[in-house]
Amino acid sequence: MTAIGNDLRRAVRGEVLAPGDDDFETARLPWNRSVDQRVRAVVTVEDAADAAAVVGYARLAGLSVATQPSGHGATTELDGTILLRTGRMRGVEITPERRLARVEAGARWGEILVASGKHGLTGLAGSSPVVSATGFTLGGGLSWFSRRYGFAADGVRAFDVIDAEGAPARVTAESDPDLFWALRGGGGDFALVTAMEFDLHPAPALYGGRLVWPAARAAEVLAVFREVTAAAPEELAVWFSLLRFPPFPQVPEPLRGLSAVAVDVAFLGETREGRDLLRGFERIPGAVLDTRAALPIEALGTICAEPTEPGAGLLRSELLTGLDDMVTGDLMAAAGDIAPLVSVQVRHLGGALSRTGPGSGACGHVAEPYLLALLGIMISPEAGEAVKERQAAISRALVPHTTGRKPFTCLGYGEKAASAFPGDVLARLRDIKRRRDPNGLFRSNYPVL
Repeated sequence: MTAIGNDLRRAVRGEVLAPGDDDFETARLPWNRSVDQRVRAVVTVEDAADAAAVVGYARLAGLSVATQPSGHGATTELDGTILLRTGRMRGVEITPERRLARVEAGARWGEILVASGKHGLTGLAGSSPVVSATGFTLGGGLSWFSRRYGFAADGVRAFDVIDAEGAPARVTAESDPDLFWALRGGGGDFALVTAMEFDLHPAPALYGGRLVWPAARAAEVLAVFREVTAAAPEELAVWFSLLRFPPFPQVPEPLRGLSAVAVDVAFLGETREGRDLLRGFERIPGAVLDTRAALPIEALGTICAEPTEPGAGLLRSELLTGLDDMVTGDLMAAAGDIAPLVSVQVRHLGGALSRTGPGSGACGHVAEPYLLALLGIMISPEAGEAVKERQAAISRALVPHTTGRKPFTCLGYGEKAASAFPGDVLARLRDIKRRRDPNGLFRSNYPVL
């Protein structure tokens, strides 16, 4: 056992693992197995008092703390860092009459939606049920319902934090406007969040699911996608994807080994209206799968059928200025059969995401109407390099139609926070970081400095 491990065990009630301990090598792994995190220790805290004790220890020892509730937010920039896990802090409290949720730092979207759905309410959750709401929101949080309600970060009403002095604080727009602004979309670089309160929204009905065709139908599907999204109400989110399903036994027939085109949809409304809005897709023959149905709100995370176990993913994203004939032509030519990628996806943005209000956080707004996401799997270092080269090639082909900016919540491996924020926003974030954490005690996966 190392000295740091012994010292931390005396300071906290939670589990402490340091180099040489059984299970340390597994505990340090992030959700994204393509990233190698080298840390000094891993602490799974029991509560906010434990978290404060870790911060206090790190401050005295001259170390940094990086928080990963569920392992998402991987980074290689963790040398000399204590990795703090909040996965045991899973409390969820719903106050339906105020349409408010209070969740602890480790609570995951799937369990939050179960609790809110009992009252016909929803939070601004993303596509995965196993991502922590806190980590998701600190990065801005791009939700299925963001076209209607904006970034998840802008719905936050309060944070409970541990500051760089190791002291607990409640942060609101009134109590600490600078820190409150930075935490709403600027990442985890400014304080350790132990809980947050955020708005819930009415969800009396939800219609959603996935349509899949063989890849030969891609051009037809993309054409209808353009038509549907051009007229879509803000309650409707539609994503277009070129996919390569692996030939693995766990992939169900008829998708196993299929090169395909898919449309994922979520409509915050009644089934009949949702079907009418999407009627154009039903005119395309040859669909091999159609899972669209009325859904309980807790089933939101099933729409894309994303993996719920860790994997070695490599993501690159770009914001598209439009989706006219030239853009779609360049996209389809550059994507080809998409190999060695597993997904080339276009998400419809716009709506509330394109507007900024007087109380917006650091996440700001996104003027671009579409997001391109390129995903590959690193099954080996060589395969990883091939994925990165393919992603770069597609991105280069679309340079005339992209802005170079990326939502903070969609940054990929090796990218910098500077790619996500306008110059004045980045300057303000850096100023807050220097004033609130001058010694760099907190280390985000995408530091602002």
